[in-house]
Amino acid sequence: MNTNGTNGGTNGAGARGDVVIRVRGLTAGFEDTTVLENLDLDSYRGEVLGVVGASGTGKTVLLRTILGLIPKRAGTIEILGVDLETADADAREAIDQRLGVLFQQGALFSSLNVLQNVQVPMREHLKLSARMMDELARLKIEMVGLPPDAATKFPSELSGGMTKRAGLARALALDPDIVFLDEPTSGLDPIGAADFDELIGTLSESLGLTVFMVTHDLDSLHTACNRIAVLADKRVLIEGAFSDMLEFDHPWVRSYFRGTRARGITA
Repeated sequence: MNTNGTNGGTNGAGARGDVVIRVRGLTAGFEDTTVLENLDLDSYRGEVLGVVGASGTGKTVLLRTILGLIPKRAGTIEILGVDLETADADAREAIDQRLGVLFQQGALFSSLNVLQNVQVPMREHLKLSARMMDELARLKIEMVGLPPDAATKFPSELSGGMTKRAGLARALALDPDIVFLDEPTSGLDPIGAADFDELIGTLSESLGLTVFMVTHDLDSLHTACNRIAVLADKRVLIEGAFSDMLEFDHPWVRSYFRGTRARGITA
């Protein structure tokens, strides 16, 4: 059962726009294990979509399969109207340049400072002078709320929150249409997590970003997300606004969204 809703979060995205990610009949997994089976999901332009589910339900598998990092077994995936399976190399590269990804723990290159990390996608896809890349990278660093001196710091010198912001700056390096976030607030203290949620909402509004966010953070789902998709039984069990989650009668959904941890949010 899919319950469609909008405006689950508070970042103010309006009515649904165009479908920018369309997943139909997706089956994926590892070796003899099927993690996702016949899964359907849409993500709309300009929204922050939160993907949640119990451990092992395939949240990160879904994200990585959409990105092509895990081969799918069946189904179709379209990003920005392009079927990734049938697209030629040039079309696929053009789509890749319109996507940004923040992996868990930031996934920064330890041998590069923050400025150099942010420049990695630029060096791979753009032909820019060193001066221009420096200027653009510093702009992205400022955009995510890092101080200017963070540019010369190495990952080992950053706090957890700074690492996530540096990873986000790199994800924004090519001015993407869609940003994928994998557990972006994992490991952050409540204040740091709340600040990051606010940043995501602000960037989505100001840049018109579509955000596909895998998370287990109930506060993020309530604060940052316009819409939520719950994974269970290898598929999308329900999708809709936060209020739809509160009304849905399923043991895990009920426990997660109406349990002890949720009382302060839903009160």
